[in-house]
Amino acid sequence: MIASFARLCVLIILLLPYVLRAQARSSNRTTPALIVFGDSVVDPGNNNAIVTTVKCNFPPYGKDFINHKATGRFSNGKIPSDMIASRLGIKQLVPAYLGTELDAEDLLTGVSFASGGSGYDPLTSELVQAIPMSEQLNMFKEYMKKLEEIAGGRRAQDIISRSLYVVITGTDDLANTYFTTPFRRVDYDLPSYIKFVVESASSFVQELYNLGARRISVSGISPIGCLPSQRTLAGGIERECVDLYNQAAVIYNSELSKELQRLNHTLPGSRIVFIDMYTSLLDLMQRPEAYGFKEIARGCCGTGIFEVTLTCNSFTAPPCEDVSKYLFWDTYHPTERAYNIIIKKILSQYRSSLD
Repeated sequence: MIASFARLCVLIILLLPYVLRAQARSSNRTTPALIVFGDSVVDPGNNNAIVTTVKCNFPPYGKDFINHKATGRFSNGKIPSDMIASRLGIKQLVPAYLGTELDAEDLLTGVSFASGGSGYDPLTSELVQAIPMSEQLNMFKEYMKKLEEIAGGRRAQDIISRSLYVVITGTDDLANTYFTTPFRRVDYDLPSYIKFVVESASSFVQELYNLGARRISVSGISPIGCLPSQRTLAGGIERECVDLYNQAAVIYNSELSKELQRLNHTLPGSRIVFIDMYTSLLDLMQRPEAYGFKEIARGCCGTGIFEVTLTCNSFTAPPCEDVSKYLFWDTYHPTERAYNIIIKKILSQYRSSLD
């Protein structure tokens, strides 16, 4: 027993300088940590640790990532959460909370709880066995306890209150759960379903606020009717953009933006910012030549018509030769280069609101 205690003391002594340095770096930043919730756009590998078909921890995913490693990020390289953390000077990569050996600095500077296939509608996650948003909040509560063990109660509370929270989800609710499957259309017409999802998003943000979050960015959804997957499913033989889907996205974004403005006025000390992803991505679609893109209707992976997750693999669907010319990596997710352009635009527009 004495020997075990001695080993524990040695371990604490060895780790203490490392933890203190991490704390010092964290305390010197306006934004000490980036904490992420959502779907595949910001999932860096949480789905690797659960039983689901929505996975991408195999080539050619990660083709342009560090060491060409497929980490579970739904892209050829980095994803938006990595880029936001890097541009804010927090760290280069935001790790997955699950299935990752997280050290003290990882916890002090933030993690991602996002799960590919998740949405505000609980059915969205259930259909593909993704981690629902409610469970992502439970993991955040667990994370808060770990943070307190590392940093102490006062420091942990300071990190929680000053961190930036990024919430990116909702696309799967409309694109998959409502338009692609019949389940929700039995009980909801489109306006009432949009209202249901917005109310669910509002409840999530309020729960996050009640746990101590104050700076919360919530992204709207993209022009889902122009995603390669939706062009294939509902765009006819010419694979045109689906106007109904895009109109639904515009209405959803408008209602979500209004609800977040309402929360900003009712939740004391909150800074809740609606992030318009729609306009940024639509601009790339409408003016691809201005950004050096040549292909906007197909993904780089395989034929680019239907390949995503398990069907996007190096054995049956090798990637295109020049990914820099493609707006989309697979039929659902933009390329790293496209994400970089979008995140640069967004931070330029919203940085002052988030600081």
